Amino acid sequence: MQMVFHCGVHGTDLDRMVKTLAQNRDWLLKNGIEPLTPNRHRGIFEEALTALSGGEATPEMEEVMLDAILETDAPRRVICSSPGFLGLPYRAIAPGGLFVTAGPKMAAMANLFPSAEVEFFLALKNPATLVPYVLSRMENRTYDQVMGGVDPISLRWGPCIQRILSSLQGRRIVIWCHEDTPMIWPEVVRRIATMPGDVPLKAGLQILGDLLHPEGIHMIRDEMAKQERLTVETRRAIFAAALAKYARTEMIDIPVDLPGWDQDLIDAITRNYDTDVAEIAAMPGVEFLVP
Repeated sequence: MQMVFHCGVHGTDLDRMVKTLAQNRDWLLKNGIEPLTPNRHRGIFEEALTALSGGEATPEMEEVMLDAILETDAPRRVICSSPGFLGLPYRAIAPGGLFVTAGPKMAAMANLFPSAEVEFFLALKNPATLVPYVLSRMENRTYDQVMGGVDPISLRWGPCIQRILSSLQGRRIVIWCHEDTPMIWPEVVRRIATMPGDVPLKAGLQILGDLLHPEGIHMIRDEMAKQERLTVETRRAIFAAALAKYARTEMIDIPVDLPGWDQDLIDAITRNYDTDVAEIAAMPGVEFLVP
């Protein structure tokens, strides 16, 4: 059995993966793939992780968990999606950098199902927008409390992914940039769900629907309908044209208003992010999705 964990990160998914997989549930179940909603595993995984303290579950414990979370018999692939797998949002930032506990947390999740082939999916997010998102989710905490004296320029993805790779010990990990998601969402969903390209994907425009005025979605559907054979490249070109013409700027241009932050700092953080992304894409053991 393959056990798949889609781990966010915070502010990158907003339950879209769960909703998209639910739209395609009939095809998935017919093909031995069961997508779980968070309520199916909520509390069960947390209790097991606490009991095991990072150790491996016994075969009996595995069986008990599978009986509790599955609705079908012996699926070949099970998909779980939640940014909560990496902890509460404010734990994204620590003196050691971004998501310093992600590696051990992901290794512990893999140990819940030691007999399974475990895979991880993860979207990166520019720290210049990740930090404001974390703060928006922690209304009872101030900027200084969340940052804990950490210099925002030190929040780098490269060391984080290196730590994760070390912890996962060769397990599969698929990574992409949240900023690219509108262009590659169908490929992300197909990769996590193992859906062939010739299988119709429902809700493949879900993310673009949040970013475009209605005219943009109409344009995409009209242009896609004209194609005798719609390739990935053609579809992405159509998406790009619709975003250029019909984007809701308030959904794309994210204001950043944090103490001590100016445009120079935001630009520097973004340059570091671009550098890290290029390095991560080249790391052995990483499957990196790009537009």
